[in-house]
Amino acid sequence: MPNLGQLVMLISPKGKRYLRTLEEGPDIHTGDGVLRLADLVAAAYGDTVPTHIGQPYRVLKPTLYDCVKLGIKRQTQILYPKEIGYLLVKLGIGPGTRVIEAGSGSGSFTAALSFAVGEAGRVYTYERRPEFSELNAKNLRRIGLGANVEHHVHDIAGGFLQTGVDALFLDVREPWAYAAHIPAAVMPGAPVAFLLPTVNQVSELLVALEAGPFDEVEVAEVLVRRWKPVPDRMRPEDRMIAHTGFLTFARCMERLEGGGNLGTRERKQDAARRRREAERAAQDGADDPRDDADLPGEDEDGGEDE
Repeated sequence: MPNLGQLVMLISPKGKRYLRTLEEGPDIHTGDGVLRLADLVAAAYGDTVPTHIGQPYRVLKPTLYDCVKLGIKRQTQILYPKEIGYLLVKLGIGPGTRVIEAGSGSGSFTAALSFAVGEAGRVYTYERRPEFSELNAKNLRRIGLGANVEHHVHDIAGGFLQTGVDALFLDVREPWAYAAHIPAAVMPGAPVAFLLPTVNQVSELLVALEAGPFDEVEVAEVLVRRWKPVPDRMRPEDRMIAHTGFLTFARCMERLEGGGNLGTRERKQDAARRRREAERAAQDGADDPRDDADLPGEDEDGGEDE
């Protein structure tokens, strides 16, 4: 039975879903009539409550899926539940986990993190733009989450404010620019993840992960195809939720060299990686500044040689 102050999901006769917090005040007006607050508070979850013109609305306790889909007001692209589930499992998010997220955006993943880490955990979410940070906090309050979330309006180009956290997730345009700050923020061996929309961005990130203390790298995308639930003529839905982004995972730890026998594919990948490392080292050496005295055609005073 819902109490005052609790979030409920109301389903209309046509199947439309609405999230509402039961608060003292006026009754809830819908397109199918008025739902009396007293009737909603007296109902049990799963019951139907009629409007003043007799239209039945079902009262349910919303799941995290419902909160993400219905309760997050969007001003930025959000993570879909299909990515959220895989991220939570891969990052090992659970009660008591301390996790960093950047950027905060509208807050769909922040909500999932807040829900998963529980009262003993902590979520540190970073956003450079104050208006998005406030939107994130407002969305969390709307769905009854966020008491375990710290909001930081902070440019992560200067690093993170925490150390030794259990996991880290970056949803920023150029995550490779911040990869060097990750080891100081997480515990050794911590899982980290990144979300990017395009292949060329993922390639850039992989180069940065090769150069840093990261191992067990994985790139994946999550596709969901629903089927029509009709027993005697089941078939896939005409539309599906396909590509919405690439997920990249890694562990923040040094790569083990020479561990066991490598197969043909692994040997080729390792050789290619070593070539890229050599090219980066050569490029770094070529970029070293030289003393002005070594430049041809100038004397020590900066004038031309006689």
